[in-house]
Amino acid sequence: MRRPKVMCMLASLALAAGSAFGAGQAGAATAPNAAPAPVDPPAEFGSDWHDPVTAAPPVTTPGTRSCQVTVARAQFRDFTPYKGGYAPPKECGDRWSKVVLRLEGKVAGRQYDRLGHLHIGGVEVLRTSTPQPSPEGITWSVEKDVTRYSDTLRREQPVEMLIGNVVNETYTGVIDVEATLTFYAAEGRTKPAATPDRVLTLDGQSLTTPRNSERILAEVYATGSGGGCEEYWYLSVPEEAPYSCMTPDGPYREVQIKIDGQLAGIAAPFPTVWTGGWSNPFLWYVIPGPRAFDVKPVQYDLTPFAGRLNDGRPHRVEVSVVGVPEGQTGWSTPVNVLVWQDEGSEVVTGALTRHDNGAPANSSAYTAGSQHRVDTRGGHRLTVSGHVNTSHGRVVTTVDRTLAHTSVHRWTDGAAASTDALKGTWTDNETVTTDGRGPATAVRAHRTYTMDGTTTLGAGDRLRTVLALGDRAGTATERGGKRVSWSWLDDAYEGDATYTANVPRDQRHAVGTSSERYRLHGTAGCYDRSLKTAQGTVTEDRLRC
Repeated sequence: MRRPKVMCMLASLALAAGSAFGAGQAGAATAPNAAPAPVDPPAEFGSDWHDPVTAAPPVTTPGTRSCQVTVARAQFRDFTPYKGGYAPPKECGDRWSKVVLRLEGKVAGRQYDRLGHLHIGGVEVLRTSTPQPSPEGITWSVEKDVTRYSDTLRREQPVEMLIGNVVNETYTGVIDVEATLTFYAAEGRTKPAATPDRVLTLDGQSLTTPRNSERILAEVYATGSGGGCEEYWYLSVPEEAPYSCMTPDGPYREVQIKIDGQLAGIAAPFPTVWTGGWSNPFLWYVIPGPRAFDVKPVQYDLTPFAGRLNDGRPHRVEVSVVGVPEGQTGWSTPVNVLVWQDEGSEVVTGALTRHDNGAPANSSAYTAGSQHRVDTRGGHRLTVSGHVNTSHGRVVTTVDRTLAHTSVHRWTDGAAASTDALKGTWTDNETVTTDGRGPATAVRAHRTYTMDGTTTLGAGDRLRTVLALGDRAGTATERGGKRVSWSWLDDAYEGDATYTANVPRDQRHAVGTSSERYRLHGTAGCYDRSLKTAQGTVTEDRLRC
């Protein structure tokens, strides 16, 4: 069906053509395929292109003895999950220096981007999305450090994996994957990794922690998906604006976690662009957007609530996304809980001593005209503090978190051309202070996510998307008021792609460039890699550190 040149172009085209996650789930973490020596690009995209590659660094590993276990091997044609079993290796001990998960995938033909997850013992260890294939086929790999789940991996466990897919006469791509775990032994000067004592999952919305818990973290793999408007939540507008995706309060979203009905943590969701996003898969065939293959969980430090959680009773833990209309689906929020225990105490008591919930701000104003416009400003601040009485004294933990979101969404509806554009910034700043054993320690994290893109549909149904995405984070640890470690991450993507819409694939005459530069600097060293592509060919692969 030919698509009319109307307003709401970006969301409606994306919803109908660019991505189809259906009822699938998401999850994973990135490991780049090696890029070959750059070559001259063709004049336009052909029937095949380079396998997906990212500029992100591989997981660093020690040079110790290693053991590998295959966790899952499956082909996904529908929404039937793979179910199997896992047993830990016997040759590398049970206190490892590192554990690395690797997903190898291949797909050929025609297929949308799909979302997937991998659970071991009910714990979500991987959440990912897939690239869109060429007719001739592509392969890709995803790598993730899963050492923090060692408690789960020390025992035999059931395994469930799902990449929800649809295969029929039109969508022919069968997704073929294998997931392995590589365990690196702790030997010689390589010590076992410091990991949580317990990794827990929720029983429904119920959580029971060990009574001697002294530190508690929750991680939530929050993803807006499902093929509906929440997949493109950052484009939604107030109900009075003429656009395809409407929500009463506009595009502001916030991921909240509550304990027994009381707000315990807030976070800004990452504005992930999947590999069919912005109505233009040619942007993502080789270089995916930040986190598209590496769905990182939101983390919450729940230690101020440890005294309450340690009473031996089950407690209700709820995760919700602010801004989603009541009764509307579209977000997946699986939860893992990481617990560190006090070996010197059977019961750790404590109390929540401070809970300052600032007034949430959200203003989303629509301005009508030949160019429609929505200006949004939102934010929230939460400060919680509590103490635990441990075998090594009283420890006070204070968590202060501040969120902010600003965006400008502009779109037009013309007889000859339409434009849809968004410029947005999300910040998530957090300070966790611990006082009680030695000098006070403060861990500060400043996260900034940016999106600046424009899609136009012009004469001859030529659709062009120009888009820049940013994922930046600075962290620093201070002890006794002096900085002892720091890191700075800057993952920047830029793309510009044009094709003829509403025609068969071989008549699209697509051209496009993309680039990514991933920089990571800090106490641990330096990493700086940049990639550039044109018409599906890698034209630059450069390391600067």
